[in-house]
Amino acid sequence: NSVLLICVSVFMPKEIEYQELMFLLTGGVSLKSAEKNPDPTWLQDKSWEEICRASEFPAFKDLRKHFCEHITEWREIYDSKEPHNAKFPGPMDEKLNELQKIIILRCLRPDKITPAITNYVTDKLGKKFVEPPPFDLTKSYLDSNCTIPLIFVLSPGADPMASLLKFANDKAMSGNKFQAISLGQGQGPIATKMIKAAIEEGTWVCLQNCHLAVSWMPMLEKICEDFTPEVCNSSFRLWLTSYPSPKFPVTILQNGVKMTNEPPTGLRLNLLQSYLTDPISDAQFFGGCQGKELVMFSLWICFFHALVQERKKFGPLGWNIPYGFNESDLRISIRQLQLFINEYNTVPFEAISYLTGECNYGGRVTDDWDRRLLLTMLADFYNPQIIENPHYKFSPSGNYFAPAKGTYDEYIEFIKNLPFTQHPEIFGLHENVDISKDLQQTKVLFESLLLTQGGSKQTGSSGSADQTLLEITRDILKKVMFSLKHFPVRYEESMNTVLVQEMERFNNLIKTIRNTLQDLEKAIKGVVVMDSALEALSGSLLVGKVPEIWAARSYPSLKPLASYITDFLARLNFLQDWHNSGKPNVFWLSGFFFTQAFLTGAMQNYARKYTIPIDLLGYEFEVIPSDTSKTAPEDGVYIHGLYLDGARWDRASGLLAEQHPKLLFDLMPIIWIKPTKKSQIVKSNAYICPLYKTSERKGTLSTTGHSTNFVIAMLLKTDQPTQHWIKRGVALLCQLDN
Repeated sequence: NSVLLICVSVFMPKEIEYQELMFLLTGGVSLKSAEKNPDPTWLQDKSWEEICRASEFPAFKDLRKHFCEHITEWREIYDSKEPHNAKFPGPMDEKLNELQKIIILRCLRPDKITPAITNYVTDKLGKKFVEPPPFDLTKSYLDSNCTIPLIFVLSPGADPMASLLKFANDKAMSGNKFQAISLGQGQGPIATKMIKAAIEEGTWVCLQNCHLAVSWMPMLEKICEDFTPEVCNSSFRLWLTSYPSPKFPVTILQNGVKMTNEPPTGLRLNLLQSYLTDPISDAQFFGGCQGKELVMFSLWICFFHALVQERKKFGPLGWNIPYGFNESDLRISIRQLQLFINEYNTVPFEAISYLTGECNYGGRVTDDWDRRLLLTMLADFYNPQIIENPHYKFSPSGNYFAPAKGTYDEYIEFIKNLPFTQHPEIFGLHENVDISKDLQQTKVLFESLLLTQGGSKQTGSSGSADQTLLEITRDILKKVMFSLKHFPVRYEESMNTVLVQEMERFNNLIKTIRNTLQDLEKAIKGVVVMDSALEALSGSLLVGKVPEIWAARSYPSLKPLASYITDFLARLNFLQDWHNSGKPNVFWLSGFFFTQAFLTGAMQNYARKYTIPIDLLGYEFEVIPSDTSKTAPEDGVYIHGLYLDGARWDRASGLLAEQHPKLLFDLMPIIWIKPTKKSQIVKSNAYICPLYKTSERKGTLSTTGHSTNFVIAMLLKTDQPTQHWIKRGVALLCQLDN
């Protein structure tokens, strides 16, 4: 990926105008509403808006008109399995160069940008620039000397220590000649002594996890600066391991030999690597009467290990937080498995499930919903049916199944015969998840490329950049030149308190946006100095991002600038209408700054009405098959505006159902939230569905004791086992990213 980035950032500016390049990376910045969508049945509004913005460039002059006239041909490209290889309708195919075609692909099918750019780099430079080279420690070692540190840039799931220890052994540098220390609090002085001794004796030192010793990094930088051939023994080597960190010394990075070792991609390769490494590859490990059973269970734990690692590729649908599960988790789980199988007559599934799921792997998991998923996945592999059922299947298609008891070599052969690329079904995910994964890859690629462009510094002539900035600034200012008016309210109605508090929060945000934009306008005109904060603000506005200074005072949102402003104004209108016209029949839940306060207000009203202590109450949920309501409920609240991610809501049956192809989110109808006594809430087989503010899902615990992202768990009816939806990663979202 890094090689791809370098190639693209070198070649792109030579082939297209700078403004076109910025459009490719950001989708353009415009707060004006686009013309009417020619066919909303398949063309998303976001795609159409980007096509309209692209039409403003000279190279794409007639694109909007051409699109409307040839809409059937463009739809064929949209529906194509490989739109990046498809021929565009004439004359666009002949008129545009490769990068300009990628710009149109960005509008229509952003999920296929990575293969399109890979094709582009392959055509320009050859295949070797898009294929990662094999991990070769010997080659890296030969590039180094006693004054040049060797740096492992860590990636989740890969641990280079085993390879390094083996290499040290091959070079006769094991035992006393190789010392390793994991950095952390108080380890700095010990590491300094180690390095001083190794410089004189000509031994090797490995400092692990440099990213955890941020305060000691300047000291490490000074130590490395003092390395000279006269001082250092020629056999001395300093090895460092660190995750990417902004605090890692730049001089060490520039002077050092950098290596990265990513875990194998794909289930088959992951399984194979696990099965070919210690302890499973050791024939003596399987000694004893229970050998065959241990071989079989080792395969299942490797399968589980591969699944938990590979799920990370799917972003928040895979795991809310990407955990660094690695070989040490697998190793300890297998050794415990060996212990239990040899000690007991029957396999104690409960014990090994607890140790593997709650301790070894679960010890890394900090999110409750991720823990639920981990234990659900583990239950597929640690259960008696695997032994009792000779045709036990791990996926509906049957491509992945439990083979009969066999030998180690038979299992190696079984792994080699597995499909090379895995279908999402093995993870329990819907096939739409591949689109989500590709969109995420595109987003990361563009964000990384944007960083290489140096923000607003290269905008052709600075005059045109200033003009664009002024237009954006004035356009937003025009829309926020007011504050929400609120008056003293009756505090017997809890919702009035919620409304006043919400208005105050939004007024603070309006004030921040207004003041920063007014200062920026003065700075552009030269009335005040353009400081670093205003520089950062202008850089964000020019690339269509929400500035950090606003985000710090704002509700969570992943929307680009134009969508953020539209959404922000809709929230203000919602609150002002509520204030002017009284409580709405149906509340727009996504419109709240602090959603939990609204839900507490609803419960407080119920508690006061029936004089029940609030801590005895819980919520019941009922989905109403309608988008509007002329009346409010007697108790509780009607809410709308939520999106279902990972599934869809079947309005006819009133149950969770599978997504339609290419439709990643489904807008939910009205949900009735009913406060009820906890003792009266009937237990059901409904799916417990978490509700998040944004699609990122992960959040932090705020000072109020609430998560910054998770809101509440809702119960949704289903006719499938709840495990099916847990593995699907199904959640409700308050807002989308576009």
